[in-house]
Order: sequence, then C-alpha cells, then structure tokens
Amino acid sequence: MTGSVVAGIGWVTSQGPGRGREAREFSMTSGPIPPVTREDVFPEPNLRFGRLPQYSRVGLAAVAFALRDAGMEHWETKRSAGIVASTRTGCLATDIEYYDTVLPEGGGLPSPILFSCTLPTCFLGEAAIQFGLTGPTLIVNDPAEDALSGVRMALESLSWGESDTMLAGHIDLPAGPAFPGIRTPLAGGLFMVLTNARGPSAPGYGTLDLSEGGAVRHDGIEIAGLNELVRACIAFPRPS
Repeated sequence: MTGSVVAGIGWVTSQGPGRGREAREFSMTSGPIPPVTREDVFPEPNLRFGRLPQYSRVGLAAVAFALRDAGMEHWETKRSAGIVASTRTGCLATDIEYYDTVLPEGGGLPSPILFSCTLPTCFLGEAAIQFGLTGPTLIVNDPAEDALSGVRMALESLSWGESDTMLAGHIDLPAGPAFPGIRTPLAGGLFMVLTNARGPSAPGYGTLDLSEGGAVRHDGIEIAGLNELVRACIAFPRPS
C-alpha cells in the first residue's frame, strides 16, 4: 500500500485542546475532559456548536483543530474528504443525558437538542456542514487497546480511492460509573488529516501505511497504539 501523508493533527484531551504544530508532547489518558467552549474552537459566533453536548463538541473541536493544523480549515467549494473514528462508548453519555429528560412529567419534557445528537455519527454531519466535506463518514465501535481502527479504515479508504483526503482518529468520553464494566483508557478526541496528495507541505508529519498483517506503520515503522503514533508524528522533522 502506498503511504498517505499526515498533513495535520488536532485533539481535545484531559490537558485541553491542541494541535501538532503547537505541541512538543502528547498524551491521551482516561482523565476527565475539561469543557470545550465555542471560543476555544471558533473565533466567530457559532450557534450550532453552543447547542451540542460534550461528546459532539469534543469530536467537532478535534476535527476543527486537525484541519486548522493542516491549513485546510477554510474553504470555498466542497471537497472530497471523509471522516472515520474508533470509539468504545460512542455517544452513550449523550443518550443517558437525553433519557434523563424523558423521565420527568411522564415523558413530557424530552430535549429535542439532545435527541438530535443521540447517534455517535451526529457530530460528523456537523463537521461536514462546517467544513464542506463530502467524503465517507463513519464511527466504528472498537474495543481494541491500540485505538487505531479508525486510522486503519481511513488508510484503506484512501487506497481504494473513495476520497482524496480522510480525517482519522478516536473519540471517547471517560466511562465513569454510568458505564459499569466498560473502560475507556483513551478519553477525548483525536483526528489526523491523511492525504495521498504530494504538495509543497509534504512530508508533513511523515507517511502512514498498513503492513500486510494490518499493522499501522509510520514511515515504515510499526506503531503499537494511538499515543505512540501521535508522538512519532510530532517528533518527525517537518517544515515550520
């Protein structure tokens, strides 16, 4: 498989928001995620963002930071770019929050705003609207410890020519007592902009591909997990 360039990286973790070209360190842990405000993400008013629950805010913010890091945040015409991410709990926290509004008054007070976000893919639609993306978008439920299933699927999509660019990553909120028996070792949102294009910004953060056995490789070196992948990208020599 031909390698795809990592053009941008953005995230929201327990340490707050960040992106590759501003960072020297990265760690996604199971710690609590601080609130994400519109001012953290968008310089101008954005009414849609303010209505989103935390899961959708974290996902949309991480997409925005990744595109900004790649110099692809602004657009005039729609572009062939998709999004795929792995998750363990998806938007279950939003589902529970919505159900809590259904219980009072015999079900007479359900929140329409929360209801519109009770699928794990809802923030992908928000991102597509906000940034003019027209490629395939999906969330894959994945209990694997490496949290790299989204990256693998994005690389496969690029190799099949389904899209010119893919944003790939992982999103989860801390499980907490609401999810007994479920562990989310990597909480927050992380997206990478992957592209097959070889432009002036290449090599960006290096290239990713898949080995014959399905292992993710960064510049030919197999990667064990998401944290290791991001750290390898940030440490990669690149133009300023």
